[in-house]
Amino acid sequence: MLVRIVKMSFEPSKIEEFLANFDLNKEHIRHFKGCKFLELYRNKEQPNIFFTYSYWETETDLENYRQSELFKTVWSKTKVFFNRKPEAWSVEKVVSLK
Repeated sequence: MLVRIVKMSFEPSKIEEFLANFDLNKEHIRHFKGCKFLELYRNKEQPNIFFTYSYWETETDLENYRQSELFKTVWSKTKVFFNRKPEAWSVEKVVSLK
């Protein structure tokens, strides 16, 4: 399993547009082949900073998503709202306690 973490910083005036676009596409992203989990987080101290966490069965599944029309459509609408370059990490879960 692969965990993908993406940090995004938005122009404050564009946050509602981002959230509307995310809401419109979240189920499609979550049900893309290989995606097992999707969450969106918002920074409490800097409310224009968001993080997505997604779990992917394989790196190939993530790469297939990143090459898909869905990703291209979502990303093209999202990136115009950024006020900083996004950051992304692909990590492996080492320990998980519930």
